[in-house]
Amino acid sequence: MRVVFFILAAFAVAGPAQASLSVCNKGRFPAKVALGRFDGKAWSSEGWWTIAPKNCTTVIKTPLDARYYYLYGTDTASGVWDGKTGFCTAPAAKFSIPGRADCAKRGYDLKRFFQVDTEDNLNKVVPLQ
Repeated sequence: MRVVFFILAAFAVAGPAQASLSVCNKGRFPAKVALGRFDGKAWSSEGWWTIAPKNCTTVIKTPLDARYYYLYGTDTASGVWDGKTGFCTAPAAKFSIPGRADCAKRGYDLKRFFQVDTEDNLNKVVPLQ
């Protein structure tokens, strides 16, 4: 179930060296967010970032080096922010997991992340429905 508790993911840049990926929680409840990505060689996922209501957090603090990133979020109260692309997650407060395959066999949870297209434009705001 997709819930509109996140209004946007913001790509804020002051210049190429300061590029980043930020996620904003416009909802009423704290939210947890996980990130999936491909670094040109391998897939991985990491999380959780906790975002207070009406706040933003930066999930990538380095220049964006891919066109596509994947996000999953939940506010544990009214639903999830998800999509179609599978990535592994863990219930721990922080995780970093190489690969996307065989999540359950490796002791992880499979979650469906949604794709964020940067359109190779590092200064972009993406509204989420």
